[in-house]
Amino acid sequence: MDKFFAAVQNMFKIPELRSRILFTLGMLAIYRFGAHITAPGINKTRLEQVWGEVSGTLLGVLDLFSGGNFRTISVFALGVTPYITASIIMQLMTVLYPSIKKVQEEGEVGRQKINQWTRYLTVGLCAIQTFFVATWLRKNGIIEETWWATFLIVVTLTTGTIFVMWLGEQITERGVGNGISLLIFAGIVVSLPTGVQQVIERVRVGDPSQTLGVIFLVAVLIALIALIVYVESARRNIAISYASRRVGGQTYRGYQNVLPLKINMGGVIPVIFASSVLAMPQTIFSAFPPDPSNPDSTWTKVYSFFAQFHGGDPYYEFFFISLIILFTFFYITIIFNTDDVADNLRKHGGFIPGIRPGAPTAEYLNYILTRLTTVGAIYLAFVAFVPQVLLSGFKVARLPFIGTALDNFFSSTPGLSWIPTGLGYQFYFGGTSLLILVGVAMDTVAQIEAQLIMRNYEGFLGAGSRLRGRRF
Repeated sequence: MDKFFAAVQNMFKIPELRSRILFTLGMLAIYRFGAHITAPGINKTRLEQVWGEVSGTLLGVLDLFSGGNFRTISVFALGVTPYITASIIMQLMTVLYPSIKKVQEEGEVGRQKINQWTRYLTVGLCAIQTFFVATWLRKNGIIEETWWATFLIVVTLTTGTIFVMWLGEQITERGVGNGISLLIFAGIVVSLPTGVQQVIERVRVGDPSQTLGVIFLVAVLIALIALIVYVESARRNIAISYASRRVGGQTYRGYQNVLPLKINMGGVIPVIFASSVLAMPQTIFSAFPPDPSNPDSTWTKVYSFFAQFHGGDPYYEFFFISLIILFTFFYITIIFNTDDVADNLRKHGGFIPGIRPGAPTAEYLNYILTRLTTVGAIYLAFVAFVPQVLLSGFKVARLPFIGTALDNFFSSTPGLSWIPTGLGYQFYFGGTSLLILVGVAMDTVAQIEAQLIMRNYEGFLGAGSRLRGRRF
C-alpha cells in the first residue's frame, strides 16, 4: 500500500500528468453538471410515473449507458450511446466495403477520415433517435402535443449528444484514459452510493437473513471483481520471430517478439448487444398494449408471455447467454482478422516458429483465437448471468414440466427461498456495470502507470510490476 500511495503522490509531481488528470476531472465535472439540466418542456411528475412502467425495457438499458440522464431527460439524455453505435457500424463497414477498409489503412490520414465519418453518422443517428424519444414523450403526455415541443427536444438532445461526444474526444486527446469509456464509467459510479445506501438499510433492519444475504452478495461481488481483473489481464502470447534483412546498405539483425492475444477481446460490447436485443420485445409490447376487452386474443397471450420476459425468467436467461456467446464470436471476427495479421507478419519478415507464413499462419491464429473466444464468451456469459440471478432471481416456476415442483422446493427450503425471487436489490451491481467499472478502471490506471514509468517513477505495484488495462 505504501508504494500505491507513493505512486499517487508522484502523479501530481509531474506537471504534464497532473494537468492531464485535472483536465479529465474537469471534463467529467462538466458532464455531471449537464446531467442536472432538464430538457425544455418536460413534465417531471408525469415522467416519474411513466418511468416506473418502462424501466425494464430498452429504455432502461439506454439509461444505464447514459449515466441516469435518460431517466430525467436531461440535455445529455442519450449520453454516448449514438457515438458507440456509430463506431460499431463503421467497424462493420470496413469489413463489408473494401473501399472503406483502404481508407482505414492509410495511416493517420485514414484514421482521421474514419473518425470524421463516425461523427457525421453519430449526428444522423442521434437525430433519428431523438425524434423517436420526442414522439414517445409526446404520446405519454410528458411534453406538449405540439410539433414545436418535439422540435425543441430533438434539437436539445442532439446538441447535448454532440457536446458529450466532444467531451469524450477531448479527454482521450488531452486527458487520461479513453474519454467515451470514462463518461460511461462516471455515470455508473454516480449511482453506486444509492446502491450502497440500500444495502446499509437492509443490514440496519436487523433481520439475520437480510444480513446474511448482504454478506453473501458482497462475497460474490468481490469474487466476480477478482475474476474480471484476472481475465482482463490475461494474455496468450504467441512467439514471433523476425529474420535478418538488408535494407539499402544497412543490415537489420533478426529478433524475437510476441503477439499478445487477450482472452476477452470483445470487452463489454457483446453484453451490450445482447441486452439491447432482448430489451426490444418489452419496448415494442409496452408501446402496443392489448385490448382489455378481448383477453383470449392471440396478441393478449403473446403480450402476457413477454410481460414476464426479463431478467430472472428462464427463457430470457437462455436467450441472453446464447446471444452473448453469438455476439462475442461475431464481434471478434470483425475486429481481429487473422488473414490481415498473417499478411502483415509476412510483409515485415515475421513468422511464427514452426508455422509457415501466409495461409498456414492465418489458420494457426484462427485456431488459437477460436479457443480464446470460447473461453471469453463463457466468461462474459457467467459474469453477466450471476449478478442478474442474485438480483432478480431465477423464476423456476416458468420451466416446463418441473417448474412448479422446483418452485415449491426452493420456496420451502431455508437458505434457498431467495432463488425464485432474488435478493431484491436494484441494478447497481449488475454484471454489465461491473465489467465496465473494472475494465475502464484498469485501462485508466494502466495508462497513468505507463506515464509514471516513462518518467522513471515506480508504478502502483512497485518496480518490475505492470498493470494491464483494456479498452472498452
